[in-house]
Amino acid sequence: MKKQLFWTIIAHDENIVAVNKASGISITGDRWSPTKERLDTLLAAELGLERLFVVHRIDNGSSGLVVFAKTAAMHRTLSLAFERREVEKRYLAIVHGRPAWQETCCDLPLLSDATKRHETIVEKFRGKKARTRFKFLAAAGNYSVLTAWPETGRQHQIRVHLARLGHPIVCDELYGTSRPVYLSSFKKAWRGDQSTERPLLGRLGLHAQSLVLPAYPQGLTAPPPKDMAAFIYQIEKCSGIQPHCQ
Repeated sequence: MKKQLFWTIIAHDENIVAVNKASGISITGDRWSPTKERLDTLLAAELGLERLFVVHRIDNGSSGLVVFAKTAAMHRTLSLAFERREVEKRYLAIVHGRPAWQETCCDLPLLSDATKRHETIVEKFRGKKARTRFKFLAAAGNYSVLTAWPETGRQHQIRVHLARLGHPIVCDELYGTSRPVYLSSFKKAWRGDQSTERPLLGRLGLHAQSLVLPAYPQGLTAPPPKDMAAFIYQIEKCSGIQPHCQ
């Protein structure tokens, strides 16, 4: 049986490995699930490397672009760039509802690991500065596609900011609902059998799409996986926009 890989390599040179991560695997270990499979060790083993240096993280449930450093020197360079906010991060999000805005910014302060479920909450006095810009792209039925640019890197930042704006990300069990999304719920001309219909998406609708780093000014891009691309395609098609996700 072919071994399942949780990534696709986007770029690989003497300094970095950039991958398009699948949803459902953590970047590194955590104190709650120390024995679970983790991307850094699996990828290092696959490439025959002793170790990879973790530069940044995305949520376990998110898919998308993750960059690892291969040397301690590059790890310092990239970590400093993230710390100084010299990295432009762009995400795709599929959310509930239709925003009343075309573009907006949320700067609510956030406190991580604030509950027994390890949720991040908005906390005016103890929270850390957090800022995310959003742009509306398309909508169909009660679902919308947005682009998000997090200017800070707080845990669950995009998810919490969108939930507080009234547009939680689809299939987000912490900040919205875990219910899967079906095409029949928004396609008016759908003629299938609901008893056998398979969901368009059953996992967190958040994808880390691109990074622009000082060391890689040309940028790195990871296309959305098939499930999310199919969902976006249907939203664009139903809304009358020329689909570009296929």
